[in-house]
Amino acid sequence: MDQLSFYSAEARHPRVADLAGLLCGPGQAVGFGRGTAARLSVVVVDDWRARSLVRACGERGVAAELGRSEEGHPLVRTAFRSDLTGLAGQWLRGAVKSVPAGFAPDGAALRLWALTAGRPVPGGYLLGLDPHAPETYEPLAAALAKAGLPARCMGPRAGGPALRVTGRRRIERLAELVGPTPDGAIERTWPLVS
Repeated sequence: MDQLSFYSAEARHPRVADLAGLLCGPGQAVGFGRGTAARLSVVVVDDWRARSLVRACGERGVAAELGRSEEGHPLVRTAFRSDLTGLAGQWLRGAVKSVPAGFAPDGAALRLWALTAGRPVPGGYLLGLDPHAPETYEPLAAALAKAGLPARCMGPRAGGPALRVTGRRRIERLAELVGPTPDGAIERTWPLVS
């Protein structure tokens, strides 16, 4: 019988703070009304990802809607909400996305990051980054290392921008933290324990 990790995505009840996983990837936070409300949005490549993210937001008491970006990709967007202001405030310096000091993703945030922009590659697993926020790459690599998942930054020619986790033990640790393959996911897109 497998033992559930204390840091696994399934180890505790879902929280709004878990939505930081969207912001680790290409997700965006926008404030409104002098910090009285904020909205999260993210464009993803697959419909199953969008549906899973809407479900994950709902599990955290945050309603999200499905839409399409101008390029026709699936878009997940919340309404402007007061309960998202803390998260947005941590991740924004003015209008610029910035990784909060001391941030270390737990299993729930890693699960949402993998849902947003994760995919396996030969010999590793990529966690996609925001191409519009390159100043977040090194802090996110440091945050992953704090979570026991040292990763290397990959540029566009190597399938990035993304952080690449390599090695059987690290991939197994990532799989343990993010939990089981989400409903509707193509199994080859999720980190699995070999």
